[in-house]
Amino acid sequence: MAQVTVTLDANLAIDAMMLSGTKNPQDAVELILRDYLARGRRTETRTGEAADGHRLEQGRPAAQEG
Repeated sequence: MAQVTVTLDANLAIDAMMLSGTKNPQDAVELILRDYLARGRRTETRTGEAADGHRLEQGRPAAQEG
């Protein structure tokens, strides 16, 4: 498996570790990304494919100014 190195703000990494209950930043980021991707897949399953997003934008009225 390929690995990617990312630089994060230390406070952000600590907050992520505390919220996720992990003991190191790598585990926290991996867990959060897996959760984010799973949530996106569940949303697509309920609302349609990501490619169908253009249908939602066409029905919105233009914002009025003035």
